[in-house]
Amino acid sequence: MHELSPDDAEPAESAPADRRTGSVPTIHDVAAAAGVSKSVVSRALSGAPGVAARTVTRVQQAAAELGYVANANARGMSAHRTHTFGVFVRDASTPFYGHLLTAFQEQASARGYRAVTATGAGSFPIAEERRALETLVALRVEGLIVCSGALPVADIIPFARRIPTVVAGRPEQDPAVSSVYCDEVGGGHGMADHVASLGHRRVAVMTFTPQSSITQAQRTRAMVARLREHGVDVVTFRGDDAGPGFAGADAITDAVLDAGGVTAFMTPSDAWAVAVLEALQRRGVRVPDELSVTGYDGVTPFMTSLLGITSWRQPLRLIGRLSVDDVVDQIEDRFAGAAHRAIDGELIVGRTAAAL
Repeated sequence: MHELSPDDAEPAESAPADRRTGSVPTIHDVAAAAGVSKSVVSRALSGAPGVAARTVTRVQQAAAELGYVANANARGMSAHRTHTFGVFVRDASTPFYGHLLTAFQEQASARGYRAVTATGAGSFPIAEERRALETLVALRVEGLIVCSGALPVADIIPFARRIPTVVAGRPEQDPAVSSVYCDEVGGGHGMADHVASLGHRRVAVMTFTPQSSITQAQRTRAMVARLREHGVDVVTFRGDDAGPGFAGADAITDAVLDAGGVTAFMTPSDAWAVAVLEALQRRGVRVPDELSVTGYDGVTPFMTSLLGITSWRQPLRLIGRLSVDDVVDQIEDRFAGAAHRAIDGELIVGRTAAAL
């Protein structure tokens, strides 16, 4: 016989004494705030069956407001040290996240720590990303590195209040959490400066919204703005409308060719550049003779001489090293307060973009 939720008339747990300001919230605090029993809180937060949906929502809201994470290992709660921090990467199968993850692991070892990793598949719902962070914290990690181009900072801050946290690989300026990232605006401007310097006067740019990708939204918005400063006629195409993965490369490529007069196509990543290059090859369009193409990220295996992609290289090893140093220094109380580090990238001149 399963235990009833309050919506099935279970009596609520009585409220404990007021929690001290700044003390660690407990499951009892959440139960009191939500008006349910401790066991209902446990089942609601673990996703176990038998709890009404509206009760789950109420418990989740109470936990978020209190900053509660199940089995959290806040600093100072125990003399036991795990010398472990958690890393969440949105999609370890992609070169960008894969290189960052390698850098995290290497620097963790150099600092005497272990990195426990949770990964998504690129199409993770935001709710699942939050749950992945909760799982890492439940493993008694002493800090977190969050590497996702989609998870809103509002979903990260509750964890940053509990344990040292760093957002890596994307621009983040919230004063509540540290961040290390490549300067996306500077990179977008740099790519646009290069394309304009090659003499292109009508350029297509694939753009993204922040809801789809915070990093790609910033860099493509910067590309568009800088090109227009150079007096270039810019035609934009929304990558959000392309569908999952790179399935929309053919449709976007056709739209660029149909726009007429476009001599360069700026894509938001090297992976997108490869998808577009393949689509152009299938259509018999010669690159760069008939259309120049640029990428972004500058990571292997895309930076092979076989492809020769013109791109913007992000210093991922440096970003990874500084991110680990930041979270470890926070764990060891070497500094207080959030720090934001924007690292410069560099232009990679390849064969896919040429002067008119």
